[in-house]
Amino acid sequence: MAIKAKAIQLATRPTGAPTAADFVEIDFEIGSPRPGQLVVENVYLSVDPYMRELMHDGWELNAFLTGRVLARVLESADSTLRVGDWVSHRESWRTHALVDGADVRVLPGVDGLDVVQYLGLLGGTGLTAYVGLTRIARLQPGETVFISAAAGGVGSAAGQFARLLGANRIIGSTGSARKAEYLISELGFDAAFDYRNSDVSAQLAQVAPTGIDVYFDNVGSAHLEAAIDALRERGRIAFCGAVAQYNNLARPPCAPRNLFDLVEKSIRLEGFMVRDYYDVRDELEDFLVPHILAGRVQDVRTIVDGFDRMVEAFLGMLRGENLGKMIVRAGDDG
Repeated sequence: MAIKAKAIQLATRPTGAPTAADFVEIDFEIGSPRPGQLVVENVYLSVDPYMRELMHDGWELNAFLTGRVLARVLESADSTLRVGDWVSHRESWRTHALVDGADVRVLPGVDGLDVVQYLGLLGGTGLTAYVGLTRIARLQPGETVFISAAAGGVGSAAGQFARLLGANRIIGSTGSARKAEYLISELGFDAAFDYRNSDVSAQLAQVAPTGIDVYFDNVGSAHLEAAIDALRERGRIAFCGAVAQYNNLARPPCAPRNLFDLVEKSIRLEGFMVRDYYDVRDELEDFLVPHILAGRVQDVRTIVDGFDRMVEAFLGMLRGENLGKMIVRAGDDG
């Protein structure tokens, strides 16, 4: 029997900040799975800053959209998967999906863990933070780390991971005084500031007067320029994202005025995509699960209930309305 489902698709390519009018909701049906396939109910759907960039040319108009999802199997024609199994996949922005069993990951069951953590600290969000610190920035014990968008999903994970990896001082920037206080009082940052309050370079110099060793960049623009000023000789930049310019990729901002300081101070800047590091996932889980179970790290998240609020959650995340990772709960999580 066909399953009635809903999906949200991109209707127009926005100029500047996106709005709800750029999306359209459709109804569709899913039939029975063919051998090797699964019908799944999408329960937890991720909305992430990189999706704004996909709206320019990465997503097709009036087509199914992609993203990270945790789902429960409703029907299985794959002998290795059973009804009720939890899996992760990328057929997102819809209530249900027909997927190949070979394309999903069966989530491991660990006593004491919530399944939603495989979308946060133990998912692509946590993996991005871990790879950025260990593989790209090569953080060393005793170093000082600066993280932009530090109250978001990746930023809040990176700050906590940096402490577990031995960083001496952790500094974060965020979009409000309330979030800055949260970073210090709840997540253990040594200092944090509201980048909207005044000049980023001046605020960073105030909280890091002797400089920084590592910059984890989620923002780009003025934050990158400020970090280059503050970085010590042979500092490293893990260039994860540039959310400050996603709304204007057609005319991106000029390079930082101090870009040549990368040469003068022998600073290394490296961009990365987490999809190239899935082989590190087992290492992340071995490292992180004991810390989660012991309460030494928090999986910070904002959950919005209802598939009909998917666009609302996405736009709210771009405006910084979330604390930690923004997630939509579209189905029954049991």
